[in-house]
Amino acid sequence: MPADTTSEQRLAELAKALGHPARIAILRTLAGRSCICGEIVDELPLAQSTVSQHLKVLKSAGWILGTLDGPRTCYSLNPQAVSEFRFVLGPALEQWEGACDCSTGPGCS
Repeated sequence: MPADTTSEQRLAELAKALGHPARIAILRTLAGRSCICGEIVDELPLAQSTVSQHLKVLKSAGWILGTLDGPRTCYSLNPQAVSEFRFVLGPALEQWEGACDCSTGPGCS
């Protein structure tokens, strides 16, 4: 069966943005609420500039939305990205779960 390269590319893009513990912490902070960047900085042991850089990566990948609120930006988790990640990751996980375990079974090479 040919690979769906569009799904694979999107999965890689979303997963790459999750490749730093600080970004995972930011998404957990944003789950269920919106935050202003300063509030995120208050909750994480990171400098403002570091948080801003991680927010930029998450926003670029589509994980978060940012809207201007006066002089500040209000960030929120993008539920569409969460659904999309589940949609493209689910089939991959199902396929990988059925993989041959060479440590326990004969015939795998």
